[in-house]
Amino acid sequence: MEKVLFCWSGGKDSAMALYEIQKSKTYEIVALLTTITEEYDRVSMHGVRRLLVEQQAHSLGLPIREVFISKSSSNEEYEAKMRKVLSKFKQDGVSLVTFGDIFLEGVKKYREDNLSQLGMKGIFPIWGRNTAELIGSFITLGFQAVVTCIDAKALDKKFLGKKLDKQFVAELPPNVDLGGENEESFIPLSMTGRYLSKE
Repeated sequence: MEKVLFCWSGGKDSAMALYEIQKSKTYEIVALLTTITEEYDRVSMHGVRRLLVEQQAHSLGLPIREVFISKSSSNEEYEAKMRKVLSKFKQDGVSLVTFGDIFLEGVKKYREDNLSQLGMKGIFPIWGRNTAELIGSFITLGFQAVVTCIDAKALDKKFLGKKLDKQFVAELPPNVDLGGENEESFIPLSMTGRYLSKE
């Protein structure tokens, strides 16, 4: 099996991408890689506490490697710190990095370009998936998640703290896409919780 590093945000898309990678039985996940904003001690992507992703990693039985960036981090700072960590994994025989991205070609290209400079490649197991179908699978497979962050200007605060289930999805306004497919109405929902292995 090929060794792969997994970029882990602690959210639903990461969970589904990890599920797909494990289901394929093609890769050995050597570690979860998470970016932490140092001053806040929170995941840079979703703003949840570092302790949560550490608990997730423990429950998954996977080591976690944390990259600390400043709250005012520039692209240069982020890229330099990531390059240092990725180079170490490359020296250890890891040339593949997995992401839970679904759309946004610019983000995908940015990741691929940065990896190619190190002789590494990206894997995007849920890329292009229909977000409604993806969330349906997330719920059906028995994953559990709680909404920990919303944009209160775009979505009623009553959704905060709710479990991601069929009722939650049914109550969402029609212009809201959980995966951010409709960029003009994207709601950043941070999903955290218990991730269940089906293997």
